[in-house]
Amino acid sequence: MRIPINLATEPFRQDRAPVAAYAAATTLLSVLLCVLAFKFFMDRDRVAETRTTVQRLSTETRALDLEQAKLDAILREPENAVVLQRSYLLNTLVARKSVSWTRIFADLEGVMPSNVRLIQVRLPQIDSQNQVLLDMVVGAQSPGPVIELLKKLQESPRFGPATVHNSVSPTENDPLYRYRVSVNYAQKL
Repeated sequence: MRIPINLATEPFRQDRAPVAAYAAATTLLSVLLCVLAFKFFMDRDRVAETRTTVQRLSTETRALDLEQAKLDAILREPENAVVLQRSYLLNTLVARKSVSWTRIFADLEGVMPSNVRLIQVRLPQIDSQNQVLLDMVVGAQSPGPVIELLKKLQESPRFGPATVHNSVSPTENDPLYRYRVSVNYAQKL
């Protein structure tokens, strides 16, 4: 019978491969820690610069808001109310005058199918973002050509999606299907 007895004070173990792997992992993690610490300190400096910039811009914005409030207060004074109303009226007239009817009809001619009639175009409305809204009445012998017009309006770079507000079926006096359509018109003002 054989009994394995090791009389050495420290028995021999094969730990070289795991110890080498632990050393490599420790070295890699230490390098990664150094890189992350470097990035942290660099980002901390950038964040401080960004905060300073944001604070400066906030101060400038507050100063501009105060100046705007002062100017608004001056404009609201009773003796300036007439000038403000007149200025608003003139600006509105200039904005309406800047809409070119010739350009509107030329652009409509480019998208209008031959079997659709333009019956009425109301005065274009201009909203606060300087977008022109066309409100028009079109007519056709059948609904198909009007649907084709709506598709062409939507695909056109000058017009946007069209909204049909109402439709009128043909009568004895008027043989056309009539549709009231509104569409955004992208004319540079």
